[in-house]
Amino acid sequence: MISILVTWVWPDTLIIVLATILIAALVHLIVVTLIKRMTSRVNKVASAITTAAGAKPTRTVARMTALAQLLKSVWTIVLVVVVALTLMSTLGVPLSPILASAGIGGLLLAFGAQSLIKDYLSGIIMIIEDQYGVGDQINVGEVSGTVENITLRITKIRDVGGTIWYVRNGEIQRVGNISQGYSTGLIDVPVPYGSDVGVVTSILTQVVNEVSQDPAMADLLLAPPQLLGVDSVTHKALTMRILIKTPPNQHYSPARDIRERAMAALAAGVADPH
Repeated sequence: MISILVTWVWPDTLIIVLATILIAALVHLIVVTLIKRMTSRVNKVASAITTAAGAKPTRTVARMTALAQLLKSVWTIVLVVVVALTLMSTLGVPLSPILASAGIGGLLLAFGAQSLIKDYLSGIIMIIEDQYGVGDQINVGEVSGTVENITLRITKIRDVGGTIWYVRNGEIQRVGNISQGYSTGLIDVPVPYGSDVGVVTSILTQVVNEVSQDPAMADLLLAPPQLLGVDSVTHKALTMRILIKTPPNQHYSPARDIRERAMAALAAGVADPH
């Protein structure tokens, strides 16, 4: 049996306990302050770089904030464990049986909670690698939708039908994110079979040039639209394809606008050969 009696020498033991707690609080304050300052500096540098590249720094700031919170949580857990062991040693509590029991208990817990540990490790890696964030449109296999919340264990996704899905991070095998970097849109414009491809190309080239010079489209396009040419041919129609590059998940509106302009221009400039 382990004796539960503790060693208490007045006032030496009290002084050591108070000193331990005071030093731990001071060290915690210093480490947290350093983490905050480091995060702030990294945010400034990353924001300057992303702004210079023409992107919004919001995502970078959000990622660094999440990493800072993760570091604080890990540091707090480590500090609490160290302080607790130090105080127990000061009070004369035998640590060997406790550490042995903790080791056995940890081993049993590891076997019994493998999936839980896997979820947490996957969540940590996901945050570090910035695979996705709140507000991103993602596809994780059977579920597609908008990320509404992220924890170290689960990801909360709302699909287009309004259903909330709680996906365990450890069960996510692949992630498709359409909200990072940029999005592309492919616009297929059908024209009657037998139309003069040269005339159609000329009309669509004029359309994409007008779109690229339109001030209203400046914030919606990252690059001028590209006319790729004839994409497919059937016995009824030719399909001309246009490629656009937009900010993440913003390609729907420009695609509709260009499609409407293209159809109107073709209707006015190309007669049905039949």
